[in-house]
Amino acid sequence: MPAKLRIATRKSALALWQAEHVASLLRLQHPGLQVELLPLVTEGDRILDRPLATIGGKGLFLKELERALLNGEADIAVHSMKDVPVEMTAGLVVDVVLERANPFDALLGREGQTLDELPAGARIGSSSLRRQCQLLALRPDLRVLDLRGNVNTRINKLQQGHYEAIILACAGLERLGLDHLVTETLSPPAWLPASTQGTIGVQYKADDERTRDYLLPLNHADTATRTRAERGVARMLQGSCQVPLAVFAQLQAGQLTIDALVGEPDGSRVLRCKKQSEVGELEELVSAVAGDLLRQGAGQIISRA
Repeated sequence: MPAKLRIATRKSALALWQAEHVASLLRLQHPGLQVELLPLVTEGDRILDRPLATIGGKGLFLKELERALLNGEADIAVHSMKDVPVEMTAGLVVDVVLERANPFDALLGREGQTLDELPAGARIGSSSLRRQCQLLALRPDLRVLDLRGNVNTRINKLQQGHYEAIILACAGLERLGLDHLVTETLSPPAWLPASTQGTIGVQYKADDERTRDYLLPLNHADTATRTRAERGVARMLQGSCQVPLAVFAQLQAGQLTIDALVGEPDGSRVLRCKKQSEVGELEELVSAVAGDLLRQGAGQIISRA
């Protein structure tokens, strides 16, 4: 009987794209391997009338998928790494990541405006406290309104006139062929993305060596290093949806750079730190960045959140 892997995934167009992308890579790497998708509806998909920060955070998009892994209904689950909590569910691992796509945020202006061109009082749709913090730090005259739903739902709300602009991840728009709607890419140094944004991670049971062997050829080493760095800083700062936290790591010629920020949700205070070291000193660099932010007062912001 041919070998088979079952992939648990959410049902949104983007989640299905990501799962099918992993499936196609597995089939290419292992000819004859059967790969099936198991689409599931998560609690995060069902609760759309409240901000993520008030209902438990992005981990709500994982619970049903993780349950399928633990119950033996699926062999792997495919996630956007930025949705994966820094504390992993017992018995599961996410140590295989694909090459990172565009990690930055995109502004979609209903009338093609950039951030600077939006009028005072313009309504901006975003469900992310990180985006809200950076947005209000740059433009305190704007109104940030909650925005939930899948990518197409959010774009429809923009086009229907509920907002003058919305902010989404570049990677998701590019994967769905919707990047022509982007009016401005929000990127460093002025704007930092979420930790691991643009990275697809593959989760499986920690004791499932058969599945690990199938997955390891898909792992992208440089992305894995950047993922460790960004999640390391987020872990030390207790990063969650309730804290406006951004972490962005770059790797070039053996040098690892981490740029991070923690801020108040209203953008009134933004703490930043950027440091560089040899990639072999990753853990020390993570500690240095997190420690610098804590010395600046990040702990007080986090405890209030």
